[in-house]
Amino acid sequence: MFDLSGKTALITGSGQGIGLAIAEGLANAGARIILNGRRPEPLEDAARRLRADGADVLTSVFDVTDVEAVRAAVDGFEASGVVIDILVNNAGIQKRKPLEDFEPGDWRALMAANVDSVFYVGQAVARHMIKRGRGKIINIASVQSEAARPTIAPYTASKGAIRNLTKGMCADWARHGIQVNAIGPGYFVTPLNKALYEDPEFDAWLRKRTPAGRWGRLEDLHGIAVFLASPASDFVNGQTIHVDGGLLSVL
Repeated sequence: MFDLSGKTALITGSGQGIGLAIAEGLANAGARIILNGRRPEPLEDAARRLRADGADVLTSVFDVTDVEAVRAAVDGFEASGVVIDILVNNAGIQKRKPLEDFEPGDWRALMAANVDSVFYVGQAVARHMIKRGRGKIINIASVQSEAARPTIAPYTASKGAIRNLTKGMCADWARHGIQVNAIGPGYFVTPLNKALYEDPEFDAWLRKRTPAGRWGRLEDLHGIAVFLASPASDFVNGQTIHVDGGLLSVL
C-alpha cells in the first residue's frame, strides 16, 4: 500500500530543506522525482544527491509565483508523456518583522510565494489529474496554521490559508479521485528556521515547549509524505496532519 513505484512526483521548492527531504522519502518508496526551484544550481546539486542513492530524478526550473510559467511547465511535462501523479506544494518564504512595521510589498511577496503558488501549481496539475480520475496533492502547511507567534503574523495568515485551501481543493476535486491533504511541520532544522535554531534562548524554549523535547529532523517527514502519496491514504482527504513532536497538543 505504500509502494510508489511507477509514480512521478513534482515537489516545488525542493532544492533544499523540507522539499528535498520529502523528495528523498518519496524516492525511497519508488517514485520518480521532479525537483523544482527558481535557480538551476541548487536543483542540480540536489539531483546529484538523490541519483547517488539510486533515484530517478528530473529537474524543472520555474517560478511558482508566475502562473504562465507554472502552466507551461506542467503542461509541457504532460505533453511529453511525463504524468504527474503526485504533487507536493512546498515552496514558500518567511519574513519576520513586527506587524506594525511590515511593508505591503513584503506582504504581497509572502502571500504570492506561500498561497498563490499553491493555487497556481495545484490548479495546473489538477486539471490533468481530473482527466485521469486520480491523483495525490500534498500541501505544506505549518503549526502556524493553528497558532501564532510575534513577528510572523503574515506567515501565520498564509499557512492558515493553506489549511483551508486544502479543504477547498478536497471539496472540489475529491469526486474526481484526487486526494488533497496537508502536512503541518513543527519546528525543523531547515534554512528557513536558521535564525531560530541559532538563537540559544529560542532553542531552549522550543525544547522545553515540545513534548518530544527536540527539533524535528527532516527524516521525520518521510513517513507521512509516503502515506499521503500512496494508496494507503485513498480515503483520507482535506486533512492537515501535524508533525510537531506534540507541540500543538499541550499548553
